[in-house]
Amino acid sequence: MRTIMQTLLRATIVGLTLAALHQPAQTQGYPSRAVSFVVPYAAGGTTDTMARMLGSKLEKRFGQPFVVENKPGAASSIGATYVAKAAPDGHTVLLATSTTMAINVSIYKKLAYDPTKDLTPVALVAGIPFLLVVNPATPVHSIADLVKLAKEQKGGLPFGSNGHGGAGHLNMAMLNTMTDTEMTQVPYKGLSPALNDTVAGHVKVMFGDFSTAYPLVKAGKLRAIGVSTRQRVAAAPEIPPLNEAGLPGYDVSSWQMVVAPGGTPKEIVAKLNAELRALLSEPDIVADFNKRGIIPLVSGPPEELQAFVKSEVVRWGAVVKKAGAAGVQ
Repeated sequence: MRTIMQTLLRATIVGLTLAALHQPAQTQGYPSRAVSFVVPYAAGGTTDTMARMLGSKLEKRFGQPFVVENKPGAASSIGATYVAKAAPDGHTVLLATSTTMAINVSIYKKLAYDPTKDLTPVALVAGIPFLLVVNPATPVHSIADLVKLAKEQKGGLPFGSNGHGGAGHLNMAMLNTMTDTEMTQVPYKGLSPALNDTVAGHVKVMFGDFSTAYPLVKAGKLRAIGVSTRQRVAAAPEIPPLNEAGLPGYDVSSWQMVVAPGGTPKEIVAKLNAELRALLSEPDIVADFNKRGIIPLVSGPPEELQAFVKSEVVRWGAVVKKAGAAGVQ
């Protein structure tokens, strides 16, 4: 007669075997339905455009819809929180930014998600460069000119930004630290109104995102001093990196990364990572990114990305603290 212990042992062995078989089958069948591709910003911006390009490619590779859902607000934290709380089965992913993954944790006193625990990096996809621009009437043609003017200006040379703790603020805070200057922030509700006031001469200098600022440079309404990334931007090879233009070591971009809810099976994460890495090397994607001033990035494996995110949290945490923006929200 079979004992209760033997029966339980047999049931346990069968259960473990079925579970082991189920996991690969679940992964092989992924995705089994439409995938929600969450964008934590409003429709029409760079992140939204990129998500729609990637989603279209992923649909063809996986044979299931990748439906872009815009969930903007609170510097991307609303969309990030939504994905962090979603089922960890790979059917909800987020196109996160460096703000989402590395900056918000220092800006917000209470953040509803932990970027290093509640979100799993899948693939790094792109870098968004910034342009350091000045009003053309300003006697600034180089970093040396800017430093000279900033140190001569009583009360600090005013610069435009997209708000306290935003990219325009933190990028300039890093420049202030590296040049021992104290330029004064004039915050706006977005980079576009800040750029408009720089064109009008109400503020003299600022960092603008490349896709918005470069057309104004080409039109002669702004002068570009340099691009924020270490490498030149394919769409504007004539503009030197700040690293080469008097600010050695300066290298800043807003990077974009596909992430999934924490606890998503490693096999699903690896599958998404492999497909994203493959499609990001396709000539039409590379050409489109380059045309828009977006830098295509070759992603490492998910394990490396976890270390990258942690290092970026530390890096930007120091910048946020120096800028006086820690815990302001």
